[in-house]
Amino acid sequence: MKTPANIEEVSRGAGYQAQYRATSQTDNETAFLQSASMNTANCRPEIGGGRNSDIGKWSGPSLNSLLGEKLSRNDLVQVTVDGDELLSKAYVVSRDGNLKLPYLPPIPAQGRSTAEVEAALAQALVAENFYETLPRIAVRITDFASVSVGVVGAVFEPHAVEIGGVQGDAMDTGRQQAMGASTEGRNLSAALRAAGGVRPDADLSAVELHRQGRIYQMDLRGVFDGTDPTDIMMLTGDKIVVKSRMCFQDNLMRPSPISPPGVSLYLSNLTQPATGNAPSAIGRESRQVPYGTRFMQAVVNTNCVGGAKTTNANRSAVLFSRNPVTGVSVVIERRIENLLRRGDRDDYDPYVLPGDAIACYDSAVTSVAEIGRVIGTIGAATLLLND
Repeated sequence: MKTPANIEEVSRGAGYQAQYRATSQTDNETAFLQSASMNTANCRPEIGGGRNSDIGKWSGPSLNSLLGEKLSRNDLVQVTVDGDELLSKAYVVSRDGNLKLPYLPPIPAQGRSTAEVEAALAQALVAENFYETLPRIAVRITDFASVSVGVVGAVFEPHAVEIGGVQGDAMDTGRQQAMGASTEGRNLSAALRAAGGVRPDADLSAVELHRQGRIYQMDLRGVFDGTDPTDIMMLTGDKIVVKSRMCFQDNLMRPSPISPPGVSLYLSNLTQPATGNAPSAIGRESRQVPYGTRFMQAVVNTNCVGGAKTTNANRSAVLFSRNPVTGVSVVIERRIENLLRRGDRDDYDPYVLPGDAIACYDSAVTSVAEIGRVIGTIGAATLLLND
């Protein structure tokens, strides 16, 4: 069959991954393990990378104010005013981001900590002549609501995501009745994973958070590699922008708190000896593999490797992918047994990405045998018709 044609010059490593390029004729023509350096050769410089002494690898204006628990719309809080049973009760942060208590003006709560709300509430009580001196007040979050966050840029599924919600059957009644609450479901990492995870071309040194008219720049490289677990809480209306370095970074193709949770592949495996997708343990539409899986691992996972050497081992497999930066699709064909036996196989073994498709083809011997079977079937049918 004709070699798949591509707009991008994948034969010379000009595709999204240098691993897409065509294999050399012999193992000795090129140096081994050069694909990673080819990928990074075209990388744009990292935008950020500054270090703030107060918050580790986070950089930008007033980022200290982002750390800790922050109130958002629809959060449930318990307000206790010392000696005042009328005002001491549970409240929900309203749609406009305010906390509304009887006989008091709205208290801004969106994006504030409980300590900030306590101070504002005490000042409002004095200003409205309820108290002559600042009263003792306690504000405690008893339930975190889900939040809607926009995620755009170098993520696999850019869109507005809703994170932090808890289904009714998953609620802990004991925690619901206790004073105070905590959640990891509203963190920045949760929003990035909900948007498909960061792509291999992402610039993690300068991820932007747009909040209430201000732009904060964050260095997430430490979050990715586990050296800096700092993770801020998202609020409804936040927007995350992940810039691209316009190149494939092999070191980002591994699991992390902000990577895709896995890769869903579309598969077609109707080869010998497999008789169909169901006996091959392949789902109706796709199959899940760990993030960081390479093409050959996925091919083995889909039962495309092995079998009788003489008749069926020398198969080929095709990978259909798409460059997420340009939107251009690419089709890569590999002779499986040839690739398995190459010393420089890692230079030509691409990583599979979310939404990729894999198709397997039988060996030439099996194909000829299949042609013979079809010709025999047609011949038998012809004899029956003549009779």
